[in-house]
Amino acid sequence: MTTEVREEHGWAERLTEGVIVAVASGLSSFLLAGPALVFGTAFWQSSTDTDTTTAGQFLVPVGFLVLMVLPLVLACLTFRSGLRKGKKRLTAAVPAALALLGGSMVLFAALCLVFVYAD
Repeated sequence: MTTEVREEHGWAERLTEGVIVAVASGLSSFLLAGPALVFGTAFWQSSTDTDTTTAGQFLVPVGFLVLMVLPLVLACLTFRSGLRKGKKRLTAAVPAALALLGGSMVLFAALCLVFVYAD
């Protein structure tokens, strides 16, 4: 007979994981708000500008949408990978939240570089 030993997490560890998920999710939402606002404004200007071609009116929003969704897809894939490895939901959410935060920071840094070097 095989007996499974289930490893229980203490309340302090669960609290720490919950705080990490909450803080990382909040920070990533804050970091994604800036690029979303800038990309939305650029999309509006490119779609209403009379000199923009039809291809440009289509490609600009698609490119911006891909950039905004990329951190979310990365976090979702990380979370599902953790669940497949048999981790609990909260334990699997910590790396996913940190992946979301990292992806948001990269997108925010790219936006800052565009502002600094754009002429």
